[in-house]
Amino acid sequence: MNIQAKLFAALCLGTAALVAAPAPDEAALKRQIGYADYYVREFEKEVALQRGGEKMVWRNQRTALEKVRELKMAYPDDPRVDALFRRVRSALKRSKGDFVDIQAEWTQYLHNEDNLRQLISKLGEEEWTRIIESHKEGMIAKAFPAPDSAEVSVEDLKGKYVLLEDVEYPAKQFYGASGEFIWCGKPSSGFWFIDLAGRDWLGPYEAAKRYRRMVDSSMQDVKKWTVLAEVAGITAENPIGGEEGPGNFYFGWIVKPVAIKIPGHLVAVRDKEAESSGRFIGEERVEAVKQGWYTIKEVPKDVTPDRLMEIFMTAIKEKNHKLYLQCIDPEYMGGMYGEDEAKRYFWDLHQERFHREYVHATFSKPKITVQKGFDRKDELQNFFLDDDDRKTFEKIGGEKVEEAVVESIAYDKNGKQLGSPHPHRLRRKGGGRWYVLDYQQRF
Repeated sequence: MNIQAKLFAALCLGTAALVAAPAPDEAALKRQIGYADYYVREFEKEVALQRGGEKMVWRNQRTALEKVRELKMAYPDDPRVDALFRRVRSALKRSKGDFVDIQAEWTQYLHNEDNLRQLISKLGEEEWTRIIESHKEGMIAKAFPAPDSAEVSVEDLKGKYVLLEDVEYPAKQFYGASGEFIWCGKPSSGFWFIDLAGRDWLGPYEAAKRYRRMVDSSMQDVKKWTVLAEVAGITAENPIGGEEGPGNFYFGWIVKPVAIKIPGHLVAVRDKEAESSGRFIGEERVEAVKQGWYTIKEVPKDVTPDRLMEIFMTAIKEKNHKLYLQCIDPEYMGGMYGEDEAKRYFWDLHQERFHREYVHATFSKPKITVQKGFDRKDELQNFFLDDDDRKTFEKIGGEKVEEAVVESIAYDKNGKQLGSPHPHRLRRKGGGRWYVLDYQQRF
């Protein structure tokens, strides 16, 4: 047989083999598709429950992807497999979270804060230079090594000043045998103990907290402060005891703060005339500057629940604390600690979140229900009642109390949705104005 004949025979045999290849087991394929479909449906349910948010862990995502990939590679032209592929692809994309284009006005508050921070920082630096110069005559030449208490007496140092840099607060705060202090130093170079008990510390410290609430929440990222302090005495303390040190007592100089500088942010000083015994430099200028930021100054009497949530968010972003309180149900402002709680703890949380987590939120239309009293808008009940019935039920039902639920969707600086929508409850009484109930809730 010549070469051409052999090639022709081989070609015929190959063609015959192809024609004779067995078709896929339809029952087995159907079972595979069924298994894959189950996991795809479970994955789709998970995605649907997140409502545009992204999860850290998806229970069925990987299995769904693996099973559909196996089918697609083995049966690329099967329409049932292709349908599964398109479904799981869509679910995978949605599982990454919804996103929007960030509008410039959504992040304007960050630029406003930064401009104000720079102004207060500049004023503080100028005042700090004057403070240091005015205390130069009684200044200890250098903080470390600290004067040795075996060689220098309290009388020699009392009333002198020391400039302590890289003061780590609150990392080095401790409660000792003789008081509450921040410790600076180490056994080989000596210790300074900044006294936290009196108004010399509490006045400037409270001023720094006001700055954080009024001006710039990023101040809390600064872990090392600079303190100008006056020597007041000497004590023996165990500042680095326990697991971090040998547990020995060391002599150290007690100092009382004169001024505190948080680099890049502020300078705070003791002010005996101030209500809180302290102020930060430029504090009197803050409110005037912020008045130029405010896009909303009052809550309208006819405000809707969703619009009130927008105003509530704006008050937080623009650091308008007065407007923030106007949004909250007055009943939550009563009592000994009500206003304090809303004003401080949750205000601080909101400020931090709008810096570290999200920059904006959108709000759904409200779902309103009547919690107490008669609802004339309830079409189902009113179908069975006449006007006399309605008047009677309005009279005996007392003051009407309505509750609204508005959902928020928060977005980060890249426009990505963070988590699932969060519900917020609002309330109004007697047809009056709406107020926020869940002022603690994140966006």
